[in-house]
Parts: sequence; C-alpha cells; structure tokens
Amino acid sequence: MLVTDAQRAVLEGWLRRRTTAQALAQRTRIVLECAEGHSIMEVSRRLRITPDTVRTWRRRFIERGLDGLCDDPRPGVPRKITDADVERVIVKTLEETPKNATHWSTRSMAAATGMSQSTVSWIWRAFALAPHRAQTFKLSTDPLLIDKVRDVVGLCLDPLEKAHQDLVIDIVETRGDVTLHHPLV
Repeated sequence: MLVTDAQRAVLEGWLRRRTTAQALAQRTRIVLECAEGHSIMEVSRRLRITPDTVRTWRRRFIERGLDGLCDDPRPGVPRKITDADVERVIVKTLEETPKNATHWSTRSMAAATGMSQSTVSWIWRAFALAPHRAQTFKLSTDPLLIDKVRDVVGLCLDPLEKAHQDLVIDIVETRGDVTLHHPLV
C-alpha cells in the first residue's frame, strides 16, 4: 500500500496528538502498519483486531485517502434544529424573561420560539440550563431598610461615634417555614 510523505506526516501527527479519537488513532495505526508492508493477518495480530477491520480501513484509505479514515455520516433523518436555533433558545433563556412570569418554562419557551417543548428541554439539558433554579436576590420590603443599612454602615465606618448609642441588630434567618431571630446588642 502506498502512502505519500504528506499523508504519512498527517497520520503520524494524528497519532502524536493527545486529543485524537481512539477510533481514528486505531485506523491510523492500521494504515501505517500496512504501509510498512505487513500483511493483513500480521497487522490484525499486532493490533489485536479482526482481519475484517484491517481490510475495511485499508480499502477505505486506498479509495478515499485520509478522508476515508473519518466516520461516514450515520443513517437516519438529518437534524432539523440548526445551530442558530439552539443559540436563539440559549440567548433568550439567559437574557430575557417571559411576560407575566419570573422565569421560562419549557412550555413558555417553546411557544415563544416556535419549537416543541421536547426540543427546548433537550437544548436546556445539553447546556445545563435550569431557569427555574436561578439564584435570585430578594430585596427586603421593609420601608425602614435604608435607615437600618445607614446605621449599620455608620457603625462599621465610625464605631467610636456610634458607640455611645444602644444599637440592636436583629438578624433574621429563614429556613423553610421557620424564621429565626438573632438579636445582637
């Protein structure tokens, strides 16, 4: 089997590269072993694979060259969701909120994008998106919050001036249905 110097350089580069898929690396070894003049049976024994596997990749390399070592397209219906569609769902999920809701559901996103609910769910799973689990910050509705914050910040910035005043800070911690108060004097 004849392998040009340029093809050999590419094949050896694939073998040296750490990120080469194992299947491609094995096919590369098959071609290089065959190029060195080893028989199909000898290559199969040395690489511990079946002779049919050696024949298949040897034949594909002879017919198509380096491109023959890559996987052929799989049978089945081609993908209908484009990369632009996926990007549109991701951007909409991360940068927008739906009308009359705090976060997107698969149903509301499907309605907004014209895709099916299962497609939206598939995209969210693929990119680990969970809008219903977004970390949120809830601001207190206490009308005196600003005054309290000023008192605490003033105490931290100038403790000697504020030391003569009695100040009680009440830390409220909510765990489930239980509200705990921790007064600090």
